[in-house]
Amino acid sequence: MFSVRQMRYFDILANTLHFRKAAEMARISQPALSAQIAEMELLLGATLFERTRRTVVLTEMGRRLLPRIRGILDEIRSLEELAGQRRGTLRGRLRLGIIPTIAPYLLPLLIPDLREAYPELAIELREAVTSKLVEDLRLGDLDAIIAALPIEGEGTVAKPLFRDRFLIATSNNDIDVLTSPMTQEDVALERLLLLEEGHCLRDQALAVCSNVKQRQLVNYGATSMATLLQMVSHGMGLTLIPEIAVRTEAGRNNVRIVAFADPEPSREIGLIWRKQSERREDFEALAITIVDCSRRLMISADELDDLAA
Repeated sequence: MFSVRQMRYFDILANTLHFRKAAEMARISQPALSAQIAEMELLLGATLFERTRRTVVLTEMGRRLLPRIRGILDEIRSLEELAGQRRGTLRGRLRLGIIPTIAPYLLPLLIPDLREAYPELAIELREAVTSKLVEDLRLGDLDAIIAALPIEGEGTVAKPLFRDRFLIATSNNDIDVLTSPMTQEDVALERLLLLEEGHCLRDQALAVCSNVKQRQLVNYGATSMATLLQMVSHGMGLTLIPEIAVRTEAGRNNVRIVAFADPEPSREIGLIWRKQSERREDFEALAITIVDCSRRLMISADELDDLAA
């Protein structure tokens, strides 16, 4: 009947309802994807997708087939994971997704620690925004992801790892002097720089600064924390910086780091995997290593006083 590859292509297309996007996610050409779907339809003797110039819609047969194919794919993934577990904890391939506001700061510590503790682990990393990572996790393209909690959607397990405080970064040459600790009302919110749409840190910053009007915010469409802090260091505004990024970014930018008064705003970082996964032992071991690395990235009160001076 259908091959596993064809079922995976069908699942991706049923989720995106867009041939180009589905082909990109499947890492094949659009004509190749179309050919595989056409072959499935030929084998089935029925149309799976209604196609027009602008839309792709699942047919009744496609809707009936989708939950069955997803169930088969889930079982295949479980079998693959079960086979991997027989080799021992954190051995073989592990596909890990991580959001951009964590990856540059956590990975330089995490990867060497994992290599030393688990030399037979072959880790594959993917950096992307939360929505993309969650989708890749659901489709089975990732085994686990590191992201800010909570994560929407059913069928996943989320293990809290550590609390990541928010602080304010401002230029050392800024004419507006911020005192530490500061309240959210003290921030010159009309000068707050944000990441582009799609980054969870943008949403978290808006939540922290909920009393500012959207039109007052300065949005440069920056795609990384490093870019934002370059803007800040040149006096273009100020931004929220997660504590996990301070050691790296404060050392290479002309910025002051100022803490909020209690209750300090923060985000909770977690490890997320599929509920039906057979690799819980692996993820628990990975979580312990991540937590250990995160402790080395936290800033002490004395260090924060020096950064705010």
